[in-house]
Amino acid sequence: MSIDLTIEDSVATVTINRPERMNAMDSEHYAALSDVWQRVRDDDGIRVAIVTGAGGKAFTVGADLKSRFSGGEPLSDLWLTQKGQLLNRGLEVWKPVISAIGGYCLGGGMTLMLATDIRVADETSTFSVAEVKRGLIPANGGTQRLISQLPHAIAMEMLLTGDAISVETAERWGLINKIVPAGTALDAAKEYAVRIAANAPLALQAAKELALRSRDLDLATGLRLEQVVARILRSSEDAKEGPRAFAEKRQPRFTGR
Repeated sequence: MSIDLTIEDSVATVTINRPERMNAMDSEHYAALSDVWQRVRDDDGIRVAIVTGAGGKAFTVGADLKSRFSGGEPLSDLWLTQKGQLLNRGLEVWKPVISAIGGYCLGGGMTLMLATDIRVADETSTFSVAEVKRGLIPANGGTQRLISQLPHAIAMEMLLTGDAISVETAERWGLINKIVPAGTALDAAKEYAVRIAANAPLALQAAKELALRSRDLDLATGLRLEQVVARILRSSEDAKEGPRAFAEKRQPRFTGR
């Protein structure tokens, strides 16, 4: 079992490392992934995270159906709503998260992707939420985020047929940011991460939170919240460093304070 975490220059890379099972995840892997996301959330040394899959054949195909749905989980777990939270199931990670996708991005892999902010996919990638073909639903945000990130008819076609779409179709409908050559998604994601990590970390987290919370707010409330957060940020050290660096014609040295 392996959910790998490496940190370099404020960029965390989370790798689902189970290529022999197309990076499918059982209960142990989901628990380990939850721990890693909490580390990303809480570690001030991390400014941006990338999530990817090992082996090149799959980002992740989601839940390992041979072990995940064995019937061993007590029904009472349904009300342990804070247990084992994931990025795509309620865990609030306001640091930017980038998906680096190669090969199959299926089921829980796609719902994980939907919870990330920027998505890079190589030309071998395919996408589907095929749970209805197995008597299940795409949980962990599948029925919720897909309908908000795609036109209604396209989202419903994916949810109800369970059929896969190509990487070109995913790009056309805005599910991914860009297509890159096979095997280069992680490199492209790192390029994004370096550019993002150079920005002020408090401002990054504030911008992400405000944008995501706007989905549940009326415009007047969202504008007021934006005003309050902008005022708070103006008192930060980073807000002083940014203009100072600009005036001195140098790169800013942001500290997240």
